Amino acid sequence: MRISIELTPRNLDSLVRDLRTVREKLPRANMINIPDLLRFNIRSWEGCRAAKAFYPRVVPHIRAIDIDPAAPLAIAAYLRQHGINEVLVVTGDKPQDMNHKIFPTTSLDAISKFKRELPDIAVYATLNPYRQSFWDERELLKRKMDAGADGFFTQPIFDLRLMDLCAELADPGKVFWGASPVQSEKSRHYWETTNRVVFPKEFRPTLDWNRCLAAAVFQRAKALESNIYFMPIRADLMEYLGGIV
Repeated sequence: MRISIELTPRNLDSLVRDLRTVREKLPRANMINIPDLLRFNIRSWEGCRAAKAFYPRVVPHIRAIDIDPAAPLAIAAYLRQHGINEVLVVTGDKPQDMNHKIFPTTSLDAISKFKRELPDIAVYATLNPYRQSFWDERELLKRKMDAGADGFFTQPIFDLRLMDLCAELADPGKVFWGASPVQSEKSRHYWETTNRVVFPKEFRPTLDWNRCLAAAVFQRAKALESNIYFMPIRADLMEYLGGIV
């Protein structure tokens, strides 16, 4: 079972501190994935270079809209040089800085381009049961698999019933189930309005409730012979995951 911790690359020093914490205090974790957030100076693949000193398996998030479809992959040499052999393709939000050039590249386009130009690299795609109808998400997953996707990272799961439904969409052994804490009503509102999440009636924005959920998603992922990633947004790593991972 692959157990990944998603770490935000605010700066190199804080990232290295988090990596040391994960290695020393969360011994079951065996992988790191890093989002690509333009408001920080470190890009995801640069963060993964630092993470390689701690873990052999690292996964940078790659924004499809940053990829020029008419040019060779700009980061191909970097990935090869630093032994980064897995990526997660996401669509990517439009940048606030208008000087940051983007392209009309879809996640399907990006997956295909990676598989053509870097066939030895594993390419993961996203599985999001909240963004559209279940039928439409199933059809999109089929197209991603046809494009060459090797597996999927889900949107964080807040209801085990939904997790069981999603397990019907793809080979569970190729899925990383997401878990992330939501510890305030403001945060809940964000997830509902931005990501269209439907929380179960028993949801409570407390650390205890979120720890129970994380443990339950972890156990369900093990039963499905799947993988998992934890995204500890606005939460102390050890307070959230201590005793679970």
